Amino acid sequence: MPHGALTLGPGREGIGKSLFCSWLAARVTHGELPGVYHGRPMSVIYAATEDSWERTLAGRLIVAGADMQRVYRVEVEHATGTTVPLSLPRDCDDLATEITAHEVALLIVDPLISAVDARINVNQDRELRGALEPLARLADASGCTIFGLAHFNKATGTDVLSRITGSRAFSAVARAAIAFARDTSADDGSCVISQAKNNLGRLDLPSLRYVVESITLDTEEGPAEWGRLTITGETDTHVEALLNDADNGGDDRTERDAAEGWLSDYLTANGGTAASADAKKAGRTAGFSERTIERARRSLKVTAQAEGFPRRTFWSLP
Repeated sequence: MPHGALTLGPGREGIGKSLFCSWLAARVTHGELPGVYHGRPMSVIYAATEDSWERTLAGRLIVAGADMQRVYRVEVEHATGTTVPLSLPRDCDDLATEITAHEVALLIVDPLISAVDARINVNQDRELRGALEPLARLADASGCTIFGLAHFNKATGTDVLSRITGSRAFSAVARAAIAFARDTSADDGSCVISQAKNNLGRLDLPSLRYVVESITLDTEEGPAEWGRLTITGETDTHVEALLNDADNGGDDRTERDAAEGWLSDYLTANGGTAASADAKKAGRTAGFSERTIERARRSLKVTAQAEGFPRRTFWSLP
């Protein structure tokens, strides 16, 4: 995510985008991310329009490990004394004041489209730019990174950014975008996050896999559960490939047939069982993508079982 710029985070609903925001906020409050503030804990403003702070967001941030003394929520007070929703670009100047006052390195807007002034047509490029460009200037002037979540529409196509709900102004004004998608072939139920755009930084960063775990916390009303996002490692599967697979029904049949033959031979040569990480590494060496290897596993009905601590997954022939 570029320092002092707007980054977009598009993806389908229900795959942990908001949990990623909690994970990200926690890392910033402890100075754990590589980059400008590495080793320097900074504050975060979390502006959410769809989730309750008390019932949802606070718990997510706690289980993610955030320093709650450095996390601020947004409340906009009208001149009449009532509380009103955050509205862009109206509230940019007041946000700038708070960012400076509290040493804020990250502003999260979840989701970005809901914070845009209701009178602005988000499907009209010129109107939407009128809301987003002041936000981008705010990021640049304050040095605060702004991360806005976005949703995918039902469109198809090879360009990840063309799937974002609303005008192309969302992806045009943002200097970077990292996208989320579920990998339906993954044996651990994992999802993938990939860089889809970066005008100010490297384009060769690897995609990452993550899983969502359920964590129980004791509250005044008794035990309650929250989701926690855990990064499990790098992957050669890109979000774009996952979305295109969903559109086109999967990878090429010939390639999958070849991968099935290879995987069957590989497991047989290893006594019928092998660690999934070893099988994927060997498959990549043989010229197959991780995604194709996963599809071959499912087609062959190869079982997956997690064992030991730290957990390792093993694949076995049926």
